[in-house]
Amino acid sequence: MIETLFPRVVFITGGARSGKSSFALNAASRVSGQKAYIATAESLDGEMEERIRKHRQERGDEWETLEEPVAMPALIRRVSSQYNVLLIDCLTLWLSNIIGSRPGNAQPLVEEEISKFVRVLTDFKDSTARSSLYVVSNEVGMGIVPDNRLARFFRDMAGRLNQEVAGVADEVYLVVSGVPLKVKG
Repeated sequence: MIETLFPRVVFITGGARSGKSSFALNAASRVSGQKAYIATAESLDGEMEERIRKHRQERGDEWETLEEPVAMPALIRRVSSQYNVLLIDCLTLWLSNIIGSRPGNAQPLVEEEISKFVRVLTDFKDSTARSSLYVVSNEVGMGIVPDNRLARFFRDMAGRLNQEVAGVADEVYLVVSGVPLKVKG
């Protein structure tokens, strides 16, 4: 069971469609007060629009949705004191958006953005706010080695991002086939 100490960071990872978002939403919904859902997905086609619509419906009216595909660390700094709980879904989409925003050598930008995000998490934990931050990310390192350079770069950066977030987090969960396994905390 997730603790209720503040401020705290809870990191939830798992494979695609593993149930991690539902687990995060259920856990974060137990925190009373103002709630914000930070969506990193962009609605680029009809299928994604439908997914976003279903997720909004699942969250209900108690959640305010904030959409930010790239400048997420700045958004967290700006709004964290306004909410009792923030839920970010998901880091790997955010990472993909950053990589896609920079043609050519994206590595310096990606490394800078990862560092910014980790600083935001550390500052959040050091703050006096009585709030929680739930962070959802895909675990991409358990599959085969990708066959192209861009996919390998994405996998490597997602692995680094997840490791750094898990290092800062108070609690870490791995969700497998809808079953959450507590890994840390």
